[in-house]
Amino acid sequence: MQIPLLQRPVMLLLSLLLTTGPQAVAQSATVAKSAADELFSTTVFAAGQHDVSLYRIPGIAVTTRGTLLAWCEARRRSKSDWGEIEVHQRRSTDDGRPWTEPQHIAHHGPRIAGTSGNATADAEQTVNNPVAIIDRETQAIEFLYCVNYSRCFTIRSTDDGVTWSAPREITSAFAAFRSECDWKVLATGPGHGIQLRSGRLVVPVWLAYGGVRDHHPSVSATIFSDDHGQTWQAGAIVVPDSGDFEDPNETILTELSDGRVLLISRNESKASRKLVSYSPDGASAWTTPQFHPELWEPICMASVASVPDKPGWVVYSNPYTLARDKQGQEIPGGRGKRENLTIRLSRDFGRTWPVQRTLEPGKSAYSDLAFLPDGRLLCFYEADSRLQLAVFPLEWLTGEDQQQ
Repeated sequence: MQIPLLQRPVMLLLSLLLTTGPQAVAQSATVAKSAADELFSTTVFAAGQHDVSLYRIPGIAVTTRGTLLAWCEARRRSKSDWGEIEVHQRRSTDDGRPWTEPQHIAHHGPRIAGTSGNATADAEQTVNNPVAIIDRETQAIEFLYCVNYSRCFTIRSTDDGVTWSAPREITSAFAAFRSECDWKVLATGPGHGIQLRSGRLVVPVWLAYGGVRDHHPSVSATIFSDDHGQTWQAGAIVVPDSGDFEDPNETILTELSDGRVLLISRNESKASRKLVSYSPDGASAWTTPQFHPELWEPICMASVASVPDKPGWVVYSNPYTLARDKQGQEIPGGRGKRENLTIRLSRDFGRTWPVQRTLEPGKSAYSDLAFLPDGRLLCFYEADSRLQLAVFPLEWLTGEDQQQ
């Protein structure tokens, strides 16, 4: 399914053909093409297709060869975070217009029993929180995911996502966190990881140390690899559950043009704002997390990406809402509605975010961002019961500085 964007340009051409002749039509064709190319949108996954109850948790990346990889959780029987869940992928070699059929890429190891002690629940295998990292040096794709929120695995593709290796468990990389966080639940990302200029691969993670299957309380951190995914190590815990910081969890990051790594963490704190921290290497020496006043927190995964060839420029996506009472006052720690997905732009390394534009005013939630080689921005996001991909030039965002 594609969202039609051509009605007005086509009507314009037909009108000119009838009233002004071929020369005006030729001139207007350029205008129509420009309007049509401004924003392209297509549905990649939709609930009910391929015997899947609901597709959620989108991730997107562009390989070194320019192939688009879109992946997500395929929730077979229910909408729950727990249940029979697989990871499905689709590929596009033409900027997201035709797509391959969905491919089940994880988990293909032996089935793993659940962790609840409930025989019925544990008969289902939850494959969750998929994260891909494009390795620019090897041209391989490293792909991490978790099973039953308790074990972590990695697979690799060396042919642009056509085929994938057998899974290899890397749960041992999380053992170093136990001295500070005796976790019962672990999760990568979700979304995408990054490769730094140094070659280091970095993946955001969160860990919960309550009861079995309990996602609270939690902390956010990173894991990293300095040998192209052969081995993984625990970084520092970035945001603890302490003081004003409550339940930091799903976390995103990007390498800035000055070499620092910017990390933005979802949380359930009274401030109702995202938590922001910076690191020189993506693993250590993180600055003290700060609530960012402009980055509202509806308790929903966001995404962030640095703009190529634009020093200091960073884009960000998230539902732009806050929970409010009947008098319009913010509800501290309230859960805002998941709607009004908005793209924002910072030109100063994430310090301020003066430019914004709504991409999806209706129901919208998780999202992930990436850039095409020609500089166009990709936003792969949850739009009600479908996963939608929007492709647009930065001019769509920067043409008019919009404040909401």
